[in-house]
Amino acid sequence: MANVSWKWAAALLTIILALVPFWPGAIDSYLLSFLFFVFIYAVMAQGWNLVAGFGGQISLGSHAFFGLGAYTTAILWSGNYLWGSLYETFPRIYYFDPVTMVLSGLVAALAAALIGLPLLSKLRGDYFALGTLGFGEIVKVIFVNGGDFTGGAFGVIAPSSTFETLMPHYWTGLGLTVGTAVAIGWLMRSRYGLALIAVRDDEMAASANGINTLKVKVAAFAGSAFIAGLAGSLYSYYIFHVGPDSVFNLDWMLLPLMMTVVGGTGTILGPVLGAFIMYAVFDVARIIVPDYHPIISGLTIILAMLFLPKGLVRKILPMSVARN
Repeated sequence: MANVSWKWAAALLTIILALVPFWPGAIDSYLLSFLFFVFIYAVMAQGWNLVAGFGGQISLGSHAFFGLGAYTTAILWSGNYLWGSLYETFPRIYYFDPVTMVLSGLVAALAAALIGLPLLSKLRGDYFALGTLGFGEIVKVIFVNGGDFTGGAFGVIAPSSTFETLMPHYWTGLGLTVGTAVAIGWLMRSRYGLALIAVRDDEMAASANGINTLKVKVAAFAGSAFIAGLAGSLYSYYIFHVGPDSVFNLDWMLLPLMMTVVGGTGTILGPVLGAFIMYAVFDVARIIVPDYHPIISGLTIILAMLFLPKGLVRKILPMSVARN
């Protein structure tokens, strides 16, 4: 009964959020921009939660996949390719091209699969985390020295003439937030989800019971990268200028990680709730006390770890609801 109740509450909240842009003055308000970034971070946190919270593999390379997704969209959007011609001819139709967004996610997923196979077959725990962190820095250097194709240290500029309002970005971000949460919730109830949790809890026992642990872990790593690539693609549509310092910034790894931990790792609602609360703390601190906002943000995280070690969702919701 509790599961049904929270699902109805989540559906009602989604409808309310979808109607926010129609509120008088909301289009040009700070609220719309705030919620848009909450959605991006919630998607990133959900992706990190898939590989770390449900899979038990701590990845520190999600910023690399976010950047790959952003660059893929920007290059296809601005380059002399089929997509570039379509954007110029039909800017309103191809402004948010789902094909480009999916391709951006697939590029990130392919990179994750290629790097995940050697890393996950040889490394565990902290060593795997450091390996993914090193991969992120390698990708950044490659794009800085990528010449005309990646724009070098300056990056790629996408056409901004089609931008009129933040509404399509907002609705796309909301759709991705809801879509990733629903997809991961469904996935965790499938045979693959059960196998992933079994690998997380006891890899040796899972292997002894016939589970291909490497395949399961690589799939989770690639799925996490795909989600990060989608988030990067959406961010590219928003920022128009995709550069290595902006999209390969470590904040795109650290903040979703902290949001997931505060909200509750290994839960569906945790990353979303954590993204909303932590981004609100970060943003309010940045506005009110710009010189000291890192201190306030850091204290918030420390207090959350002291008093909510299992995450906020597990503290305020029944366990049966928190897991779904």
